[in-house]
Amino acid sequence: MGSVPRSPLALAALATAAVPGLDARSVRPEEVPGDYDVAVVTAGDDREWFVRAPRTTMAGAALEAEVELLEALHLYVDAGVLPFTVPQVAGYALLPEGGRAVVHRHVTGTPLDLESLHPGPGLSADLGRTLAAVHELPASVVESCGLPSYTAAEYRERRLVELDEAASTGKVPPRLLRRWEAALEDVALWRFRPVVIHGDLAPDQMLVTRGRVTSISGWSEARVADPADDLAWLLAAAPPEAVDSIMEAYQLRRTELHDLRLVDRALLVGELALARWLLHGVRRNLSEVVADAEEMLADLDEATREDAPA
Repeated sequence: MGSVPRSPLALAALATAAVPGLDARSVRPEEVPGDYDVAVVTAGDDREWFVRAPRTTMAGAALEAEVELLEALHLYVDAGVLPFTVPQVAGYALLPEGGRAVVHRHVTGTPLDLESLHPGPGLSADLGRTLAAVHELPASVVESCGLPSYTAAEYRERRLVELDEAASTGKVPPRLLRRWEAALEDVALWRFRPVVIHGDLAPDQMLVTRGRVTSISGWSEARVADPADDLAWLLAAAPPEAVDSIMEAYQLRRTELHDLRLVDRALLVGELALARWLLHGVRRNLSEVVADAEEMLADLDEATREDAPA
């Protein structure tokens, strides 16, 4: 596959080819993670359609695995096991260079506003139950699609490798690095049962309607791995007073949850995301990203230094 970006008009043409009867009236580009060209097409009946075309062979393979996963997840949505919807593919269009573009209805809803979360039985609790429902899915749902599956030991080893690479840049504050190394050497912290995780949650991918999570999209990073990955961003960004409601509802919804260090690990994973952001900038020679990561690492180092016991 080539890497020349497709214009929104080209994507609109692919959408009309993929969905019989789709009468495209307007189109706007959409930014999503990964090597994809994406647009939202508005039809004559005002319905919106989401079209995504891979730019590379690797992105094409990932998209095919995600589509297979979405089809499997729909069975659990229809059965009432998952309390939210996921995108449902409406059609495909073959690409000249190989692979296919995928089209589905543009899911409506309001992106999750973490700052609006409050303690109690409302949206905070619903978030906990929603994530728990994902983590209760059988591992075979992901594994049968060819998506990654890790043991706890393998996943801890991946974290160690990432940290070693981040350390080699010389840009991680030494005290922060020592604290992370100690946490990764704490075997008890990494005793967990791997589960199905979304793997790339963000507010734009969790849509809310009337105080409930009604849709989750962006499943390309799904895998069997550490449940802390899906909780890390919530625990780091949600108001502290809402975290207890999230975790209480999560724990009540999970069965056989014996992960005593889950919250500790989730907080650590949230911190390690800064190391991955640094590596992203270093690998792609993005000086602005590297500078941003260094600033956030310095802030974290200062904050944890203040929190450390005297």
